Amino acid sequence: MDLEIFTDGACPGNPGGWGTLLPFGNPEKELWGFEPGTTNNPVGWLAAIRGIEALNRVTSVVLTTDSQYVRKGITEWVSSWKARGWKTAAKQPVKNKDLWEELEQLQQAHDLEWKCVKRHSGHIENERVDALANLSIDEMESIKWN
Repeated sequence: MDLEIFTDGACPGNPGGWGTLLPFGNPEKELWGFEPGTTNNPVGWLAAIRGIEALNRVTSVVLTTDSQYVRKGITEWVSSWKARGWKTAAKQPVKNKDLWEELEQLQQAHDLEWKCVKRHSGHIENERVDALANLSIDEMESIKWN
């Protein structure tokens, strides 16, 4: 059976937060964190990176995100960017190259299938990781003001 990972990033302002759910084992594993000075895309990548890093063995994984950008970037665009020396089709440097490289390296260590769900559509696990991402932002805000 494939293992599943659900991920989400949230960035309503600054900082941004990420949430990851690994719904296997007892108890299930929930991970979350925040990043200051970021945008929505990097925290989406971080959610996926942290989820894959949490695996303790090489395995077959279905990773579900609500970010088409993250899914398409890693499954479709990375190979073209690399072939062009990490340049986009418009010959501009790829933003956040370090995160794309890290995600690609982690992906190569597993049999990874990427799925995408519509955000805020009632998908139970996606709503849960969205709540974790926002929880991390709330935690950061409370630390900042204490």
